[in-house]
Amino acid sequence: MTDRPQHLIDIASQDTTFLRRVLDQAAAMRANPDAFRQAGSGRLMVNLFYEPSTRTRVSFEIAALKLGLQVVNVAAADSSVKKGETLMDTFRTLEAMGPDLLVLRHPEDEALVPLAAAAAPGTHLVNAGSGSRAHPTQALLDAMTLLDEHPDLSQAKVLIAGDLHHSRVTRSSAALLKKLGIGELRLCAPPGLEAGPEVSAGAVVFDDFDAALAGVDVVMMLRIQHERLAGMDIPDPEAYHREWGLTPERLALAAPQARVMHPGPMNRGVEIASEVADGPQSLIQQQVANGVFTRMAVIHELLKV
Repeated sequence: MTDRPQHLIDIASQDTTFLRRVLDQAAAMRANPDAFRQAGSGRLMVNLFYEPSTRTRVSFEIAALKLGLQVVNVAAADSSVKKGETLMDTFRTLEAMGPDLLVLRHPEDEALVPLAAAAAPGTHLVNAGSGSRAHPTQALLDAMTLLDEHPDLSQAKVLIAGDLHHSRVTRSSAALLKKLGIGELRLCAPPGLEAGPEVSAGAVVFDDFDAALAGVDVVMMLRIQHERLAGMDIPDPEAYHREWGLTPERLALAAPQARVMHPGPMNRGVEIASEVADGPQSLIQQQVANGVFTRMAVIHELLKV
């Protein structure tokens, strides 16, 4: 496997050397963004989003603009999808117009796999979130944020808690942390929302949130994925917060000055209290900021600019 892939579809299939290079490049770009300002001049990126997004879509656009790329945003709601066009036909149509990079978010788990197989050598695809399967750039920005706090991840204990079953963040972040040699990865979810065996392998699994929090260095909270709970009862927000919400009292069970992360969007008063989200131990805004530099690095590495 080459360490410079044509596409970034998921974390599990990527060479660790490439992933580490992206993280190193992101740190270099954050330290000296002006040095890369025209690195992608003359290149074109298309954002194609079949699901709503704020952080991911905007940060991809900002990342591309900071590198000097031109950007075209396509919302599926305003495209020929509404006329019955298939994803493959939409992709082929856009590819024929000559973009260098296509960033795609889609509700289906495997949506990007056939597109990657059909793509011409000069077309690069980045998964901006597919179903419950993958969100590789979110995992990379989370890892960058963690490395800022714990340069030696082998000494860190990280807990991911919430709706693990439906979260693409769970799958991608867990896969990346394992590749990077995390000291201890803990997983905790309410009944029925547990991670699958592939994600749980190599992790310490808890069914008691308070016990899972004991002594951890970083807590990553995940929201309930309401849009993917077809056929399941949606938990009552107040009851959920009492049992599974990260409150100041619960955070005190973690290691002293433990850090808090959340990929967003947050449901305040459900999986996380505002006092925690906005408190001094929160890294949530740092995650957002690091998302721009991480996505700059992904674009830079895939396009070889």
